[in-house]
Amino acid sequence: MSLMVVSVACGRLHILLSKAAPPSPSGGQDKTFLFARPNAVVPQGGHVTLRCYYRDGLTNFTNFTLYKDDRSHVPIFHSRIFQESFLMGPVTPAHAGTYRCRGSYPHSPTEWSALSDPLAIMVTGVHRKPSLLALPGPLVKLGETVTLRCSSDTVFEHFFLHSEVTYEKPLHLVGELHGGGSQANYSINPTTSDLAGTYKCYGSVTHSPYVLSAPSDPLDIVITGKYEKPSLSAQPGPTVQAGENVTLSCSSWRSFDMYHLSREGETHELRLPAVPSVNGTFQADFPLGPATHGGTYRCFGSFRTTPYKWSHPSDPLPVSVTGNPSSSWPSPTEPSCKTSIIKHLPIVIRYSVATIIFTILLFFLLRRWCSDKKTLSQNRLHSSNVPAAGI
Repeated sequence: MSLMVVSVACGRLHILLSKAAPPSPSGGQDKTFLFARPNAVVPQGGHVTLRCYYRDGLTNFTNFTLYKDDRSHVPIFHSRIFQESFLMGPVTPAHAGTYRCRGSYPHSPTEWSALSDPLAIMVTGVHRKPSLLALPGPLVKLGETVTLRCSSDTVFEHFFLHSEVTYEKPLHLVGELHGGGSQANYSINPTTSDLAGTYKCYGSVTHSPYVLSAPSDPLDIVITGKYEKPSLSAQPGPTVQAGENVTLSCSSWRSFDMYHLSREGETHELRLPAVPSVNGTFQADFPLGPATHGGTYRCFGSFRTTPYKWSHPSDPLPVSVTGNPSSSWPSPTEPSCKTSIIKHLPIVIRYSVATIIFTILLFFLLRRWCSDKKTLSQNRLHSSNVPAAGI
């Protein structure tokens, strides 16, 4: 079978891409390691650097050989000078698959190491993105179980769950048929907070498992209960008049870097950096603006180095709004005079235009009628002044 060899004299680095299975190693049996940077999950059109090393990277090979396990066509790489690593890209679906490497030792260039374990290079963005959600929700109390669900209206036989905070390879999930599409569930019991972070999921089909869909929208899994709870208060108080400005203050004696404010029944949260206050605590003030309706609020604290590990929630703070909205804050069901005029402005404009056109037409009709009447009167007068012809 044909082999494509890219030989580089400088650095004595050789990259060998084979359409056949790699040959058995000869010589030493020390296993090499192959890894990808920045990640083995590569967007279509992107680049990835492959590096082959030996024993925790203490020994770099002067030469190494790279193999692709399957027999698919590999795009031709232009001849370049490489130094201990191989830059691959822009990647296409043909680059997706598993790779292995082996290297020759500096003291014995003819002696080759054992093959590395396979490294899967996944190319994303080929299929439409799936969705990812957390059940019962993305805020998970330390020790509780959360289920991550990847789903799509496309039938994917494989799903891959990827954490963006680690370099570990994506978790492979088997897709199951569901409602004309497919889905896969993965349940985790975060007895520690190591599973906190941002997740995405991808889908693929059986005949090309490493050619993936576009990523789902990112999902932040936050573990709560790592630190003692902060306190939450309202200014001027938890009960305010409609239209009155209200500010919620989250504070703690612990030097949190960030505070997160959530409202019961809503998925999004507000976040503000914590600042030292005059009484020695660390505080963040959340201005909510003029009050229109109440709700129950909680706040959490976190640190910059561990943004997905939060404190226990503060005690719930119910905020109630009393009185009717002022004239400057009209109710959605009772629009003000100004909003009523704006709402009916198109009708007013159409009526005005029709009135102007009718007036103009009436003016021309009256002018034409008057002109015709005047002409008729002059013709009659002229006829009466003409003498009769003699016989």
